[in-house]
Amino acid sequence: MVIRARPITEALFAPYGSLIAMGAGEARSINEGMCTRWHDRCRPDVDGTVSISIFDAQPRALPYKFDLIERHPKGSQAFLPMTPHPFLVIVSDGPGATPQAFVTEPYQGVQFARGVWHGVCTPLHAPGLFAVVDRAETADNLEEHRSDTPWTVEA
Repeated sequence: MVIRARPITEALFAPYGSLIAMGAGEARSINEGMCTRWHDRCRPDVDGTVSISIFDAQPRALPYKFDLIERHPKGSQAFLPMTPHPFLVIVSDGPGATPQAFVTEPYQGVQFARGVWHGVCTPLHAPGLFAVVDRAETADNLEEHRSDTPWTVEA
């Protein structure tokens, strides 16, 4: 079972959440013209307290095999890379559905909407550092599904 990773766009990713990137949406000059702010790129949607964590994930390479997808029914989850490297984003309409795979551009992040099935944090280069914005309380906010047959993502 093979899927091809394609470049991520706001339109392609919209059914699963928000693309967090410069150059789209409202931009305004702040700090006496020394900074541009791309405003309101995502809105955390959680039951409870919003938290910012740091993930240090091991990089993977394409082709990449996976059998695990997960979702968070009590909140959205945003991944903001802390390096200029692209990363792999896997989403699915649910267990049994054919997943989709995207590759981000440098400095793009994503926010998975509440309840969206997705792959794990998958950097393609070291270091795999991400700021992650999600629900602070983890109890009852993780559902996992393993496929009987692994999927392979190719470039």
